Amino acid sequence: MCQDGKRHGRSILVAEGEDASESSAAERPTRHHVPPGSLARLVQEQRAALKSSQKVRLSALRMLSAAVTNREVEVGRPLSDPEFVEVATREVKRRKEAAEAFAGAGRQDRADTEREEQTVLEEFVPEGISETEAEALIDEAISATGATGPGDLGKVMSYVMGKAKGRIDGKAAQTQVRARLGS
Repeated sequence: MCQDGKRHGRSILVAEGEDASESSAAERPTRHHVPPGSLARLVQEQRAALKSSQKVRLSALRMLSAAVTNREVEVGRPLSDPEFVEVATREVKRRKEAAEAFAGAGRQDRADTEREEQTVLEEFVPEGISETEAEALIDEAISATGATGPGDLGKVMSYVMGKAKGRIDGKAAQTQVRARLGS
């Protein structure tokens, strides 16, 4: 944030007061300073894709970067790593849905591109939980919430999605919960 209260981007630095001019060059962050974590990895991956002329990869990474920036503007602060993963998960889901839509419309070339972008973005999403772990988590959720029938679907799903934190497909989990609750 600068003195006028607005955020001008990650790469712009604003000197605050007279003390900033007195600090040594070694202490000042560079123009290309990016905070550590997933965002730094995204920037590095973009540079590598640009240098190696990987157009689809670069495009996917730029879309993810734009989505992260949009989310940062919404919340008014830089994203934490879990929030970054949430944005990346949402983008992976969008690519998956787009690929299905293009395939259904007979646009196989676009569907293939979307799948390729999805593969690139999946590198920023944590590994999903296994089928066995999902079943165990659903059993735990049913016992913890005291669910007895289809009316308790929301309670169980809330518990499952809260514990899994984006590592489980919501549709698949809902199908399994419905089967267990008998709806």
